[in-house]
Amino acid sequence: MSIVENKKAFYDYFIEQRFEAGIALEGWEVKAIRAGRAQLKEAYVIVGNSELFLIGAHISPLPTASTHVHPDPVRTRKLLLHAEEINRLIGSVERAGYTLVPLNLHYSKGRIKLEIGLAKGKKQHDKRATEKDREWQREQQRVMRVKT
Repeated sequence: MSIVENKKAFYDYFIEQRFEAGIALEGWEVKAIRAGRAQLKEAYVIVGNSELFLIGAHISPLPTASTHVHPDPVRTRKLLLHAEEINRLIGSVERAGYTLVPLNLHYSKGRIKLEIGLAKGKKQHDKRATEKDREWQREQQRVMRVKT
């Protein structure tokens, strides 16, 4: 069950592979995510000394957060994957043109997971072609709906 999706990632990148990663979260973050207060629009994933980190994901704290915790909505969060998956991703990112983008936040067996994609950036003409295809699909659906 998806919590939040990063639709901008599909517009800006060709997604070649997907990976499911756990996230190291604090208690207030879990509560806020379950309340639907997460956003991945400006988020990205970086590699730092054989670890992956999610940067720029905004999780708004609930107003009922504890008084002794000072929440940071855009703090850096560590992603949890198997070592061999991390090594494979690092190898791909080191090659020219590949990047890691967060695609969606979802529940898996009661836990919050992040789906990340190994992606290649789109050029402007690729974005235009994608938009044109989307418009054509919409038009086809509209025509089919009118005929029935």
